[in-house]
Amino acid sequence: MKSFRAPRRRKESRGPLPGEDLVARGLEDLGRGLESIPALLVSIGAPRLRRLGAVVENAIPGPEHRLYQLLRRENPDAAHGRYNALIRRLVSFERAAECAR
Repeated sequence: MKSFRAPRRRKESRGPLPGEDLVARGLEDLGRGLESIPALLVSIGAPRLRRLGAVVENAIPGPEHRLYQLLRRENPDAAHGRYNALIRRLVSFERAAECAR
C-alpha cells in the first residue's frame, strides 16, 4: 500500500490537508488495482502529485471521462456537480501541499 505523505510543513502540524483523506484513499486503491472514484481523481492529479513527492502507481488512463461516467451511473442528475466538487477538492489539496513545502 502506497500512501501519500504531505511534504514537511514549516510550522507545527495543524492537522490533515484538505482532501488528504481522499488522495490517500485514491493512492491505496490504485496500488490495489481498483478503479474507484478516489483512484480516478488521483489519476487526474497524478502529474502534479508526483511533483509533490507522491508515488502514484498504476494511474488510470483517460481518468476524467471515466470519473464522469462512474458518477453518472450512480446519479445522472448530480454527476456534473459532484465531478466539479471532486476536482475542487483535488486542487485544494494540491495547493495546500505546495504551500506546506
